[in-house]
Amino acid sequence: MDKLSISSKKKIIFYLIVFQCFFIFLFFRVFFIQSIKAEEYQKMAYEQQTRDRLISPKRGDIVDRNNNIIATNESVYSISVINSQIEDAEKVANILSQQLDLKYEDVLKKVNKKVALERIKTKVDKQTADNIRNLNLPGVMIDEDIKRIYPNNNMASQVIGFVGKDNQGIIGLEAKYDEYLKGKQGKILTETDARGLELKNGNQKRVAPTNGYTLVTSIDINMQKYAEQTLKKVVEAKGAKRGSIILINPQNGEIYAMANEPDFNLNEPFTINNEELLANWSDLSQKEKNDALNQMWRNFSINDTYEPGSTFKVMTSAMGLNEGIITPDTHFNCSGGTTVGGRYIKCWRSPRSHGSQTFTQGVQNSCNPVFMEIGEKLGVDKFYEYMSLFGFNEKTGVDLPGEAVGIMHKKQNVGPVELATMSFGQSFQITPLQLLRAISSVINGGHLITPHFGTKIIDENGNVIEELTYEKGRRTVSEEVSNQMKVILESVVSEGTGNKTYIPGFRIGGKTATSEKLPRRSGKYIASFSAFAPSENPQVVALVLVDEPQGVYYGGQVAGPVMKELLENILPYMNIEKKYSEKELEMEETKEILVPNLINFDVNDAKQLLNEQKINFEIIGNGNTIRTQFPPPDEMINYSEKIIFYTN
Repeated sequence: MDKLSISSKKKIIFYLIVFQCFFIFLFFRVFFIQSIKAEEYQKMAYEQQTRDRLISPKRGDIVDRNNNIIATNESVYSISVINSQIEDAEKVANILSQQLDLKYEDVLKKVNKKVALERIKTKVDKQTADNIRNLNLPGVMIDEDIKRIYPNNNMASQVIGFVGKDNQGIIGLEAKYDEYLKGKQGKILTETDARGLELKNGNQKRVAPTNGYTLVTSIDINMQKYAEQTLKKVVEAKGAKRGSIILINPQNGEIYAMANEPDFNLNEPFTINNEELLANWSDLSQKEKNDALNQMWRNFSINDTYEPGSTFKVMTSAMGLNEGIITPDTHFNCSGGTTVGGRYIKCWRSPRSHGSQTFTQGVQNSCNPVFMEIGEKLGVDKFYEYMSLFGFNEKTGVDLPGEAVGIMHKKQNVGPVELATMSFGQSFQITPLQLLRAISSVINGGHLITPHFGTKIIDENGNVIEELTYEKGRRTVSEEVSNQMKVILESVVSEGTGNKTYIPGFRIGGKTATSEKLPRRSGKYIASFSAFAPSENPQVVALVLVDEPQGVYYGGQVAGPVMKELLENILPYMNIEKKYSEKELEMEETKEILVPNLINFDVNDAKQLLNEQKINFEIIGNGNTIRTQFPPPDEMINYSEKIIFYTN
């Protein structure tokens, strides 16, 4: 036998090596598939052999501080088709288009789409879903879905926010707390063959959704409605561009109400609230439509800045007292204006003047020269130090998206004129909520608070998942200064420019403001009023802001009566009792009377008796005898209140 040549041996060795390498590669490949990639390939095989339909979770409710529903859900349905199971595409498209009020061509296109599952329409009501289900159309699937609803429609719309088609929060609290509210989707898993057809004896597995948690807020629905009704009335009466009211607990930062006018319907958030825009809506570009919607959704209590005007004098006053530059009895003189840096700056009362006055009287009069002098004595460095302490260069931390921050001069650019105008609330801008946060610190003992809505997260059974806590912030002024400011600001309401808000029996402190909008001499103003009660231990601080009122525009005359009406409603609701001073007890409007019992009296006899006692009354009905009355007999009522008698 001939010996193998060297070249043949080399070839054999080469093929053996190649074969061994291939064998080793196959071994490691099998090991890789069976061990390392096993779980992934099993999952891929399972997904290929099954079809899943998503089940929407129940989004968590949003409730007020008394567990009244603000946002909740209702059951609706989604309609889908499985192309591989459709027997007559045109018939299915025709029926679904009619039942769901959709275009036939659009539905047919979806029905013919070669995908495992195609959604035709979501948020379908139960009646329509039942009608389709009863037709037993092969390939048409009906699954339960969730629709977000807002029982109070427009209430606190910019605060609450709304959700999109996928139930994800878009703006407001719905967006901020989306992670807690949204829950986790479930699935219905069905075994299929290679063509996507459901196996007759295949298994079906349901993975239940995880429902979202409930958000408990600091909002009080009744206080919110009081605020909105009061605000709407003044905006309409004054032909104003817009307005806002904020009610907050100055001790802990809980926001009871935040009203904006105009608002919008949370159940129809893409319906514009401007009649003029709505009439021309079809002619607008998509960008113009988006801009209009974003403007409608905008919460200008936190998203927009403005010059606060005289309400800022609260802070300038606190700065001066805290630095020992002034006392409540320090004397000032107003000659109608002051020359600063070569520029004459008028008092609002010019050409008249306030003359000689104490600091307390200067606050009551809202006299600009008083605050310009305090600003000058403080100096730029100290003034800016307090601006930072009061938080005007930072966000308040409110739990809403899109908060703006104050706009101020760079310190190195502030001269005598800028400092003078800043001292009485001009030439810088802040948000309404920034102002209310700073005022809260002045009247609560001297600490910044974090304004907020969220208080806790609970599950469906009421178990607390998370307490939302907010630490007490830094000190702004001393407790002594805080007490002095409460007394001074109470005198503004009882004796000064805030007298339109005076309510006998309630100790109310506050400050008015009339801010001229930029550009100057535009004739556009913002009338505002900030007030708190009871002044000795404030439980609520409020800000009323009316943007561009027509006609009379002064804060005391426009916002003052609004604040009075608001506080007359909410203070008794908050169980804050009236405490009359001796002077107030002598006032006609504070006297009380005992309601007489006139049931079964002849109407004429009753009229004579009531007129003799000068009691305010009204008789309703055409009978001759009084059958019932309100208030009932023997109750104590205010002398000015009306007693109603019914004859039928």
